[in-house]
Amino acid sequence: MRLEKNEMLSVAIGRVLNALVDLLGFIPIRLGQYLGRLLGGFLGIAAVGPMKSSLDGLRMVFGDRMSEKDLKKLNRRVVIHFAQMLFEVPHVLRLNMRNLHRYVYFENEKAFTDALAKGKGCFILTGHFGNWEFMSAAITLRFQTDGIAVARPVDFAPAEELLTRLRTHFGTEIIPKKKAMKKLLMGIRKNKTMGILLDQNVDWYEGVFVPFLGKLACTNKGLALIAMKTGAPVIPVFSARQPDGRYRVVFENAVELVHTGSKLSDTEENTALFNRIFEKYIYWYPEQWFWFHKRWKTRPSCPFPRQ
Repeated sequence: MRLEKNEMLSVAIGRVLNALVDLLGFIPIRLGQYLGRLLGGFLGIAAVGPMKSSLDGLRMVFGDRMSEKDLKKLNRRVVIHFAQMLFEVPHVLRLNMRNLHRYVYFENEKAFTDALAKGKGCFILTGHFGNWEFMSAAITLRFQTDGIAVARPVDFAPAEELLTRLRTHFGTEIIPKKKAMKKLLMGIRKNKTMGILLDQNVDWYEGVFVPFLGKLACTNKGLALIAMKTGAPVIPVFSARQPDGRYRVVFENAVELVHTGSKLSDTEENTALFNRIFEKYIYWYPEQWFWFHKRWKTRPSCPFPRQ
């Protein structure tokens, strides 16, 4: 009986969340962004829960160059940015080729189309930055790509179902990390676009410890391993909010991977290279990265100097 009640509650919550997303999608985008600024400005005053985690992360990275007052101001901007995202992401369901230009514009598209033209598939290196959910939808719509995205399932079932609805709206296939390698290899053979978000903490056995924002961070080594093995191009792609409310989506040229013949060394060097590419966007737009995540949670158990 309790199980049935839990299932009924989960279904009810799911319906409410979906109705809320549909409603938010009808709010004009600029009005939604304004409401997000108001909401974020209010929430950003507090330094509890996620807001405390983001402030702690900002202190770790910028504490030696910013005053506490400036750190709190930056933290408030972080909260405002992600509050605005709450009003932006539902517009994925209303996105089409006629209104795409109101939301995003693209730079250096040729790097992406040239990579796909090689027929080996294409890895998109990105992270929880800007509006990654909207960016993924916009790229799939604009270029009509057959896409795969690797994502860790959300523990709360109604939220996971809602995210899946949004992420698959234009046909992108969502695969969990545990089943990723086989699916990615198939994606390469079928010349698919494969999105990898590389900025989250992983357990020590899943990653390598390489610098990220000035601190050693356990970073997933999977992208480096599969890219070195297959030769599939890796294209860094990031979105950044601009003053006019749109997102600038930047395609960088394909990453030139390090190949010395040492698998361990090359894995570390290429993963560190991916981090360096990503962190420059965080330094440019620090308020647009997901600081709420405990990025440096996994620590080296026995660090030793490298020769």
